[in-house]
Amino acid sequence: MAALASLLVLAPIATGLAADLIGQASIIDGDTLEIHGTRIRLWGIDSPESSQLCRRADSLQYRCGTKSANDLDAFIGRRPVSCIPISMDQYGRTVAICTVGDADLGEWLVRSGLALDWPQYSKGKYAAAQRDAEHAGRGMWGGSYLEPWLYRACVRAGGAPGGCSDDANAHP
Repeated sequence: MAALASLLVLAPIATGLAADLIGQASIIDGDTLEIHGTRIRLWGIDSPESSQLCRRADSLQYRCGTKSANDLDAFIGRRPVSCIPISMDQYGRTVAICTVGDADLGEWLVRSGLALDWPQYSKGKYAAAQRDAEHAGRGMWGGSYLEPWLYRACVRAGGAPGGCSDDANAHP
């Protein structure tokens, strides 16, 4: 009976991850989208938060989190997005690898300099795309930024978004 009860509790989780998600995506931020009411966190990458600022080569600040989300939205356009669920995160979002056409959205974001490979999760899957973006000076690599995970830690510790964003010497 206990085994049956465990199976019934785990069935919705397994079922939720079993089916691919395909459809029109709404962009929540640079690494999160929504398809058919399901929030999806792109696997293996981290993009700047919506409130995060970066600096261009001329040292002027810009909303790099907003740019990441807007550029992702423009890249996808009205095309259908297909996601293969991998797991659930601590916030209840489906973590997935998503594609539009033949393009892996995580790789596209990293190669465009709009997100970073997050080796803690990706095990370096997007490392080559990140090196390409860095060498070409694309996106965040064209100026300076603070890694999104460090930005979030600063904000959680009580820092103001502007102060947590501003690290002009992080990646000269």
